[in-house]
Amino acid sequence: MANNIAVISICSVLLVAVVVAVTVGVTQSGQSDGDSGEVKSASKAIKELCQPTDYQHACENSLSNANTTDPKELIRMGFQAAMTEIETVIANSTTLKELVKGRPRAKQALENCHELMGYAIDDLNNSFKQMGEFDVDKYEEYVENLKIWLAGSITYQQTCLDGFIKTRGESGEKMRALLKTAQELSSNALAMVSELDLSLKKLHLSGATQGVVRRLLSHDQSGFPSWVSSTQRKLLENSSKFDLKPNVVVAKDKSGKYGTINDALKEIPKRGSTPFVIYIKKGVYKEQVIVTKEMKNVVFIGDGPEKTIITDFHFLQFAFEPLLAAVIGEKFMAKNIGILNTAGAKKHQAVALRVQSDQSIFYHCKIAGYQDTLYVHSHRQFYRECIISGTIDFIFGDAAAVLQNCRIIVRKPMSNQKCIVTAQGRSERREVTGMVIHNCTFTGEPKYMSVKNKNKAYLGRPWKEFSRTIIMQSHIDDIIAPEGWLPWNGSFALDTLVYSEFNNRGPGADTSKRVKWRGLKTFNEEHAKLYTPHDFLHVDEWISRSGVPYTPGMMPGL
Repeated sequence: MANNIAVISICSVLLVAVVVAVTVGVTQSGQSDGDSGEVKSASKAIKELCQPTDYQHACENSLSNANTTDPKELIRMGFQAAMTEIETVIANSTTLKELVKGRPRAKQALENCHELMGYAIDDLNNSFKQMGEFDVDKYEEYVENLKIWLAGSITYQQTCLDGFIKTRGESGEKMRALLKTAQELSSNALAMVSELDLSLKKLHLSGATQGVVRRLLSHDQSGFPSWVSSTQRKLLENSSKFDLKPNVVVAKDKSGKYGTINDALKEIPKRGSTPFVIYIKKGVYKEQVIVTKEMKNVVFIGDGPEKTIITDFHFLQFAFEPLLAAVIGEKFMAKNIGILNTAGAKKHQAVALRVQSDQSIFYHCKIAGYQDTLYVHSHRQFYRECIISGTIDFIFGDAAAVLQNCRIIVRKPMSNQKCIVTAQGRSERREVTGMVIHNCTFTGEPKYMSVKNKNKAYLGRPWKEFSRTIIMQSHIDDIIAPEGWLPWNGSFALDTLVYSEFNNRGPGADTSKRVKWRGLKTFNEEHAKLYTPHDFLHVDEWISRSGVPYTPGMMPGL
């Protein structure tokens, strides 16, 4: 645990120093008065670098011993500063383990933090792997990847702390204190990357960025983005399963190599760079499925969301969260799969699917549950023509998630419950995360329609302080309460959230009686375009390469 927190703190400081190098280099090249642009003192460079951060003291203190403008030296000094900061973590880790003894929920929360910090480290390491020499031609991709991965790191730390909310004793506060510096340094890193982005745009890099945008917006005659690889395109656009040439076939009737999905997962090469296709024939698969972080570029293809079904009813009481399936490895794709959580409304929180996979895609899938059905936890995610159903907060998390042409179904809750569709979890104002629900249909199952006046339904509520949810060009049936949105707890986040409804239709789309919160925005078309899938995801070529139908801008004719 201590080692994991140490590494995340160190990685955050390293990112700070690397951004110094990039910022200084670009500033020098952009000056016009003949000055070499060299920074006159390390102190001045550090102060300028830390100025836009929310935790300036922590930022300056982490680099306070630097006596150079050499980026390599700054990295070295930052590493040492981070090591000093995490000494407290090392000293108290044993004490924290003692505090959770005899407290199973707190013990599980501590174990979850160990896993979550590992994921946070991965996000920061990904940032460094992509760095190297700054390439203006790849400027937009470079910066957006950094923002997403740093947001992921922040989300993992927050999820760690969330695990202690319902625990007894001092362990939660102790963990919060241990993570304080790591959270501040991660926040500062995101602030500096965001400032770098603004600075580069001010340097008139329009020629380079326009070229990138043109490439990303280009689509071929099939309507797919130009960046979709031919292999992925064939996998997802081909209607005949016999032409897919899967790597492994899973079948309940013993006609495949394996009878369970978990057996097939054992064949996936670690960190594979090409799609590994698992064809799952029709049948009900009662198993918990975890696609681990080492399982990259995995593709699940079924016979249809009502035919190939993953389901179960066994859950761990105090796990990360009770769940049926989780996808962690990047660039996961699923087509024609049903994931059905049968825990029922009385089981309260029971996740059907948790997704952490960066650049993941779900096409023509069904994700069903009750409370907390779909956990869009982190990174970039795209859902097209999916059916998602539940009762309370049934689409929640802090990913940069786009749901397009999906069907969102409210189910009948317990007699004393309200229904809430979304609970977005953006905890930092600079995070590029949020939910965009685009040209979807909001409706209710038949059993809900008979109780809709008693058990009211709402579009969402703010799980975290900077919660962001945009619903645009969608059809909303007469199931949503006139107020539209529900508070989480009193006035929490009502001024800082970003919620908006733009150009929706249907009897539930009337906004005249919506709540009057400061954070509930009325967008004009120009502002709304910033949340179309292409503009919101910025670098969206991973969707177009997949072969999944995709509309990057506003839906025509709506």
